[in-house]
Amino acid sequence: MSGVVPAAPEQPTDEVENQVKSPDPRPDAPPDYNSHLVLGPPGPAIPPSAGHAGSLPMGLYSPPQPHNLPLYQPAGGTHPIQYQPGKYPMPNQPVPVTWMPAPGHMPNCPPGLEYLTQLDIIHVLQHFEPLEMMTSFETNNRYDIKNNLDQMVYVVTEDTDDYTRNAYRTLRPFVLRVTDYMGREIMTMQRPFRCSCCCFCCPSTRQELEVQCPPGVTIGFVAEHWNLCRAVYSIQNEKKENVMRVRGPCSTYGCGSDSVFEVKSLDGTTDTGSIIRKWNGLLSAMSDADHFEIQFPLDLDVKMKAMIFGACFLIDFMYFERSPTRRSSR
Repeated sequence: MSGVVPAAPEQPTDEVENQVKSPDPRPDAPPDYNSHLVLGPPGPAIPPSAGHAGSLPMGLYSPPQPHNLPLYQPAGGTHPIQYQPGKYPMPNQPVPVTWMPAPGHMPNCPPGLEYLTQLDIIHVLQHFEPLEMMTSFETNNRYDIKNNLDQMVYVVTEDTDDYTRNAYRTLRPFVLRVTDYMGREIMTMQRPFRCSCCCFCCPSTRQELEVQCPPGVTIGFVAEHWNLCRAVYSIQNEKKENVMRVRGPCSTYGCGSDSVFEVKSLDGTTDTGSIIRKWNGLLSAMSDADHFEIQFPLDLDVKMKAMIFGACFLIDFMYFERSPTRRSSR
């Protein structure tokens, strides 16, 4: 029949697969290998996740998308950036606080003061209160006590009612509670109210701080002494006997420099330690979020360390606690 091209006879499939392909004429071409892949039964198809463009062929696995990870959408982009798990804190997750390892029990040491036996420098960091700065409403002071390794040692919280704080301001009586890493109150500091409207040389106007450790057991007092030019205090034992003296600078509010309060022996010949109010620049000038550094000998009696620690807070309230109308100038 004219015009009809005869078709090649069909060959079985096995014969086609077993045919040897002609080698590639290129000299550097890799040799051909017959595939021995045996396809298994198709697996269940997984629908694409929401927001995932496209879909995969039947039988291929699609890994789940980590929708529980926080996304960050850049301002000029269209694709969100996913944070790697475990590298960044999750939203609303508190930042971990590192505490100083708790020392063991020590004889002749009030419970809770074992930390001070291992320290010769501690830092007192007052919390910054934006509400107090913007509204002039006096709030309870809070302090973090840390060592040189930036480890937390204590937390100090003021316990005073709203009326007393805002009516008496820097002259207010207060109670400071010192707690450890377990929230146990290990020390209490109390300041009674003293009127300052009469003569400063009158003993009834001089400020005083009582230190109790454990709470309810008095270990000493910090008493103010009248002086015309500088701040002077005496550190006393539980019997109100003078043990050490604290001598401040002539200008208690040093603008642009640290204010150093020297702790000396009663005769003034031996330096026992110091209480330094650090200058923090603009933060020190505009707020009362103060930073104190307390130094004392490592082998000093632990009760005397606690008394120097307590003197720091009386100094803070008298000279560095900001008031909306005035700052104490004694």
